[in-house]
Amino acid sequence: MKEKVEQALAKIRPALQADGGDVELVAADEATGVVKVRLTGTCGGCPFALMTLKQGIEQTLKEEVPEVKEVQSV
Repeated sequence: MKEKVEQALAKIRPALQADGGDVELVAADEATGVVKVRLTGTCGGCPFALMTLKQGIEQTLKEEVPEVKEVQSV
């Protein structure tokens, strides 16, 4: 699952980097389907970070990797 998540994040990364941010995978728990990521750069302190996390990253990961149930920021 971790490899699939990394591949999906690679598709998201250019959009985040265009705004001066990025995302890194911290953990992917296959048993629970929970993926933990860290938003970095300008995304780390952005007031829209939660919206980016849920409506952008989580939605894309769920579409690309059906095993993903939730994405959390750490």
